[in-house]
Amino acid sequence: MKKESTVVYFLRLTVTLLLICGIVAAVLAGVNTITKDKIAAIQEQKTLDAIAEVLPGVEGLEEMTLSGDTGIVKSAYASEEGYAVEVAPIGFDGEVTLMVGITSRGEVTGISVISHTETPGLGAVAAAKNQRGEAFRGQFVGQSGSLAVGENVDAISGATITSKAVTEGVNAALAFVAKNFGG
Repeated sequence: MKKESTVVYFLRLTVTLLLICGIVAAVLAGVNTITKDKIAAIQEQKTLDAIAEVLPGVEGLEEMTLSGDTGIVKSAYASEEGYAVEVAPIGFDGEVTLMVGITSRGEVTGISVISHTETPGLGAVAAAKNQRGEAFRGQFVGQSGSLAVGENVDAISGATITSKAVTEGVNAALAFVAKNFGG
């Protein structure tokens, strides 16, 4: 039996690995092409649902064009009755994407968590559709000005970083509205 040289052996392994990687990359690109429109539609619906949650009954919202460095503000929608501002502060385990509703007087009308990767049972409470989550988000309603955990915001027990991130997001939304709309 003839023994394969080391160079030929590594060349064969390299070519095999490149073929496998090429096939997997092509399959992933195909799946992405098939699913990207559906994913975008789902994300758009989540955004619309979040706006409806934080500004119930408000009609005629127009998406604002953002320019310059907007920090953690990702998008903003305005009408005569109020504003919806999407922010993405960094929590314990990544971005916490929020929609913050603000009246034309500069008061928070509500908060909706669009997406997060926070720890279940701790930071995820901020987005939970239960009594604890609603109580946490509800404490922001009617607030204006600068908010701080421990002063005018109670943190979620065991999730101080997430609580501070949500508060930072609300503060950014309030500051954005005050700066751009005088609310």
